[in-house]
Amino acid sequence: MQTHSADIWTVGQLTRRVKTLLEREISSVWVSGEISNWRVSPAGHAYFTLKDKESQIDAVMFRGRLSSVRFGPESGLEVVVFGLVTVYEKRGNYQIVCEEMQPLGMGALQLAFERLRKKLEAEGLFEEAHKKPIPAFPQRIGVVTSPTGAAIRDILHVLGRRFANVHVILFPARVQGDGAASDIVEGIRTLDAWGVDVMIVGRGGGSLEDLWPFNEEPVVRAVYEANTPVISAVGHEIDFTLCDFAADLRAPTPSAAAEVVVQERQILLKRIVQLHQRLCKSIQAWVQQMRHRLAMARSSYVLQRPAEVVRGRRQHSDELRMRLEHAMLGAVRVWRLRMDKAGHSLALLSPENQVRRAVDRLGGLRQRLVQSGGLLGERFRSRLRPAAGRLSALSPVAILSRGYAIAWKLPEHELVREADQLNRGDDILVMFGKGRAVAAVQRIEEKRDGGIQV
Repeated sequence: MQTHSADIWTVGQLTRRVKTLLEREISSVWVSGEISNWRVSPAGHAYFTLKDKESQIDAVMFRGRLSSVRFGPESGLEVVVFGLVTVYEKRGNYQIVCEEMQPLGMGALQLAFERLRKKLEAEGLFEEAHKKPIPAFPQRIGVVTSPTGAAIRDILHVLGRRFANVHVILFPARVQGDGAASDIVEGIRTLDAWGVDVMIVGRGGGSLEDLWPFNEEPVVRAVYEANTPVISAVGHEIDFTLCDFAADLRAPTPSAAAEVVVQERQILLKRIVQLHQRLCKSIQAWVQQMRHRLAMARSSYVLQRPAEVVRGRRQHSDELRMRLEHAMLGAVRVWRLRMDKAGHSLALLSPENQVRRAVDRLGGLRQRLVQSGGLLGERFRSRLRPAAGRLSALSPVAILSRGYAIAWKLPEHELVREADQLNRGDDILVMFGKGRAVAAVQRIEEKRDGGIQV
């Protein structure tokens, strides 16, 4: 088969041609599938696989687009993505570069709401134990909301109608759109630092997107961390935000929050009258009880005839004193008898007598010990005499005393048993029956038959 150089493509040329065809013929599409192998690089780009029961495709979402995703993508989540179908030329793999991503079956904001709610709930930000009580009579009320919205007008209207002598401090903040969450956090922290008695954070109703700043994690944490009691008044009665769960109290509307903060004048006056009536009744009952006790005390026998009571107590005291004296005399007699018996026993067990008997007994034991020791020593000496005789007969010293000697070769201290062990000029150590001497070998003679010759 003949080929022409013009018909041969390089791998790069083929890949670019396929990439051009894909981008031109298919371009950007919406694709649904399940996320698999989700991973985010250190640079902030997300790489994953989008798959269904039949096939799969590689996908990438760069950091700029990923930051606009309202929920947290992860492996196993069903999503719908919009992106450009293209080819990654380095590996020749076709992939989709995602520009948008939405969860399948649930809105992105609703999914983000549920995930953040579970996360913060697990951290304990919604626990009842952390809720602070709302003060009954606050003097300084802080409000974080829009200065032009209906919420601040409703709050001021209710406060003015119910009670006129409260100080309202408004922190103007955006409550919708970009930057609203940071304004709300700043307002909460500023009013908390100023030391207001209670704080209202809220706005009027709206869609989930409109209320979303009150679902932002920084806002929820700021509400949780505030030392001042916080009332969340976001939206209408059907609207719930994560700020409601973290606040010390949730009010369905801003007007309801103002009604909770300050009590109505007539209700307070009625409460004061009720407490005054209860106090008067309690004082009357206490006075009546004291009068009754005083009347009973006046009619008692003690107050009518006090001298007779004193005489009876005095007679009883005399009886007790006589009984005590009698008991003390009896106890003294008992102790005296016990002391006499103890003295007699002590005389019988005199330490002097016991020491004397012990000395006599010790002398007898010493004499017996001396006698037994002498007999035992003589017995062992008689047994040792024959052994000493045999040991003396076998002693090398006894042999040497009969005219023999022992020689050692120096410096090895080797025992000399034969003359062949020595050479002329060797030093030897000779031991006699009494004493020893060091000598030098002058001559070596061989052993001759017939005994020893000198």
